[in-house]
Amino acid sequence: MKLLKDILYGVALSAVNGSTDILVNAVCFDSRKVGMDDVFVAIKGTLTDGHRYIAKAIDTGAKAIVCETLPEQIVNGVTYVTVKDGNTALAVMASNFYDIPSKNLKLVGVTGTNGKTTVSSLLYQLFKKAGYKVGLLSTIKILVDETEYKTTHTTPDALTINQHLSLMNGAGVEFCFMEVSSHGIHQKRTKGLVFAGAIFTNLSHDHLDYHKTFADYRDTKKILFDELPKKAFALTNIDDKNGPVMLQNTKAKPYTYALRTYADYRGKVLENQFSGQLLKINGHELWSRLIGNFNAYNLLAIYATADLLGLEQLEILRLLSELETVDGRFQYFISDKKITAIVDYAHTPDALKNVLETIGSLRTGNENVITVVGCGGDRDTTKRPVMGHIASEMSNKAIFTSDNPRTESPTAIIEAMEAGVEPQNVKKILSIENRKQAIKTACQLAVANDIILVAGKGHETYQETNGTRVDFDDFKIVKELLKDLNK
Repeated sequence: MKLLKDILYGVALSAVNGSTDILVNAVCFDSRKVGMDDVFVAIKGTLTDGHRYIAKAIDTGAKAIVCETLPEQIVNGVTYVTVKDGNTALAVMASNFYDIPSKNLKLVGVTGTNGKTTVSSLLYQLFKKAGYKVGLLSTIKILVDETEYKTTHTTPDALTINQHLSLMNGAGVEFCFMEVSSHGIHQKRTKGLVFAGAIFTNLSHDHLDYHKTFADYRDTKKILFDELPKKAFALTNIDDKNGPVMLQNTKAKPYTYALRTYADYRGKVLENQFSGQLLKINGHELWSRLIGNFNAYNLLAIYATADLLGLEQLEILRLLSELETVDGRFQYFISDKKITAIVDYAHTPDALKNVLETIGSLRTGNENVITVVGCGGDRDTTKRPVMGHIASEMSNKAIFTSDNPRTESPTAIIEAMEAGVEPQNVKKILSIENRKQAIKTACQLAVANDIILVAGKGHETYQETNGTRVDFDDFKIVKELLKDLNK
C-alpha cells in the first residue's frame, strides 16, 4: 500500500476534500476493477464518463476519488481530490504508484503514421541479439525481456504501461522500445514517463476521424518531442516534410536521418530484390532481408537509435543484417506454383502506396499484381476513396473487401472505396464482401510468377464485426488456399 499524498505527487490539484495522508491499495480507473481501499480516478473518455461510476466505486470499496467535477453526494470517510485533467492525473499517479519505473531504464518512444511497430520491434530484436535484457511495448505484444503479454492498443493505458515497466525493472531490463500513438499522446497516457529518446518515422493520412485535421494530428505527435528532457535525443526523418517540425521547441539533442537529403544518418539503397536489399549507411554497406524503401528508412532509424544508445557501429551493422521481418509487415512466401503472396499491415493510403511501389520495383513487368484490400469501419472515412484509387491504379486487379467493419455496413465501406476508382480502372476491380472469399478469388486468378498482396490486417488474427471478433489470419489463410490450389 502507498500513501495517497505520495501517489498524487506532481499532480495539479484543484481542491482536496478529506485527508491525503491515507494508505491506498491500488489505483483504478475502471469501476469494475475497484477493490477495498483503492483510489478511483474518474476519466472522461470518448465512449463513457467515469464520473458516472463514482458511487459504484465507493460501494465497491474505494476510499479515495480523483475527479474533475465533485459529485453532488459526498460520502463521509472518503477523500475527494479534484483535478483539472483526469487523464494527466491518472498517468502521473500510475508512474508514482510504481515508483517511476521509466527512470530506471532507457525508454525510447517511436511515433509516426507508418513504421512504429517495425522500428520498435526490430530495435527490441537487435538489442536482444546484442546480449541485453530488453522490453517492448507495441501493437503486436508487450515483452518483458522474454516474457510475452498480449496488448490491444498501440499505446496501452497509463496503468498498464507503468505496471509492465515496473515488471521490466524487476527483470533487470536495460532498454525499452515503445510505440507511441497520437491517441496515446492526446489521452495523456505517456505523461509521467521519462524518455531517453524519441523517433519520428513519417506522417501521412490517418486517424482524421479522431483528430479532425491533419495539423492537429501532426501537432499531437509533436508533443512527445516537446516534452523530452534535455538529456534525451530527438531523432527525426528529415525527408518527411513534417520531420523538421518535430524538432521545433524540443529541449532534447536533435538528430536526423534521410535517404534523399543531407542528414546525421544518411542512407542509400544500392540494390533491391525479393531476397533483400543492399544499403549504404554513413559510408558502410549492409545487406538486409528487409526490402523496400520504407524498410530502408526503418533500418536507418534503427541504426541511428542503436548508435545514440551507445552500441558500436560495426556491431550494429552486423546485427542489422541478422534482423528478421516483423509479423504482418511485408511477410511473404512463394507457393509451389511460383505465386508470391505478401501480407502487409498497410491500412493507410501512404503505406499501401509504399508497398505497391516496392512490389513494382521488384517485378519484371510480366507478372500480374492482384491486391486484396479493405478499410476499417468506425474509422477515418476520408481515406477510403484514396485507398480505392491507389489499389486500382497500381495493381492489375484489385479486390475490395471487408477489413474489421465493426459497426458499419461492409457494403457501404466498399462503395466508398469504389468512389475513388477512376473510369479507366473500373474494369480492374472486383468487390467481394467476404474477406476469405476475396482472398480465395485472388488465389484462383493468380498464375505462375504473379504477386498477391493482402493488405490492411497484417499481424491481426481476427475480423471484428458488430462487437464480435472471429479468428481470421490473412497469412495463414492465403497460405492454405494456395496450398489447396496446388493440390
